[in-house]
Amino acid sequence: MKDLPENVLNLLLLWLAIALSLATAGAHETPDGSKPGSFSLELVFTSHLDASLPERDVFVERQPGSNEVYRITLADINPIAPLFRAARPIPRNPFDAIAIGPHPKGEPLGLTLGEWLGHSGTGTYSCSGGEGRLDTKFAGLVRYGIYSIWHTFTALPATAPFSGYLDVPLGARDESTSIFVADENGQAAVSQTFRPCLQLSDIRTTSLLAINYHSDGKTHAGRPGHFGYNAHVPLFLQLPLRVGLAGSNE
Repeated sequence: MKDLPENVLNLLLLWLAIALSLATAGAHETPDGSKPGSFSLELVFTSHLDASLPERDVFVERQPGSNEVYRITLADINPIAPLFRAARPIPRNPFDAIAIGPHPKGEPLGLTLGEWLGHSGTGTYSCSGGEGRLDTKFAGLVRYGIYSIWHTFTALPATAPFSGYLDVPLGARDESTSIFVADENGQAAVSQTFRPCLQLSDIRTTSLLAINYHSDGKTHAGRPGHFGYNAHVPLFLQLPLRVGLAGSNE
């Protein structure tokens, strides 16, 4: 690997970190004996940094007054650093090392990095008789902030060039059932049932759950908004492989 160009080597290392983090993060499946094919998952949402990835949708100004911002890496951790949106939407390609920045600085988000990394979430998901049920609790949210839950898919292994993500709101396709609002303490509990059950990961597709913070206070009728500009993902998790697939829990 020493003979590879540095940028190619960096991308390979980044891809390996993502694959390892997604393989071990998030949801753990346990059988539910009540009905054939039923199962339940314990959910633990994680930040991108905790999964050894850059924070993709919020930015810091490394050089005050430069009007240039960067996605946050482990080298940027400063709990009191103010966060910014980018001046325009930024493509979300985790395999593009250049995408860290610099990007043109947008408006301040009114949050510090410590507050952003304070987001946390746990819960359960079950599937029985073709009906899915999600019960989650979140803390460390923006007080009275508007959020939504998304079911997201991407190809595995990643396409080259990267083909992006498919983002589907949880439940109703108009996003109406995926929206929730944090209370005065920055907490929220979200429970929802829906048909059919969530599609889990398979050997060609990674399936994820993510929460999306709408920094402009608006939702977008079935679309997540513009990432890095008015849509920002603080937490996500990978759903496990479907039962019966190579590498699944069965």
